[in-house]
Amino acid sequence: MPNGSVLIPCLAYKDADAEVDWLVRAFGFKAHAVYRDEAGQVVHAELSFGNGMIMIGPDQGGEFGKRVMTLPERADGRCTQTIYVVVDDVDAHYARAAAAGAETIIAPRGESYGGRSYSVRDPEGHAWSFGSYDPWTLTVAKD
Repeated sequence: MPNGSVLIPCLAYKDADAEVDWLVRAFGFKAHAVYRDEAGQVVHAELSFGNGMIMIGPDQGGEFGKRVMTLPERADGRCTQTIYVVVDDVDAHYARAAAAGAETIIAPRGESYGGRSYSVRDPEGHAWSFGSYDPWTLTVAKD
């Protein structure tokens, strides 16, 4: 079993190079591994946050692209998935993301189920949510 999460969301971008830099600057991801082609363009990147990770790469179309809506712009700006990331200080994290140009969907707010959260879009329209609610710390009732 790996040391990090066994679930790794994958996102495609038209400009994966720019997004690697933006996700590090705006959201605090760390470049775990970045693979480039002969021209120096990102073909696959692994970005970590705590013990979690995302993988990103360029939109490549092909058989996968026929079945998966990889870019929000192809769905009239709607997203087919969002990613939630647990952070310690929601307001400070939001300030960092906003300063980097993230588009606010929902400003920081308290949630009825506990914690605070906010939601934004990155430069290519993928939706992200960050919050202090940590479902791993809950005791779940068993049936």
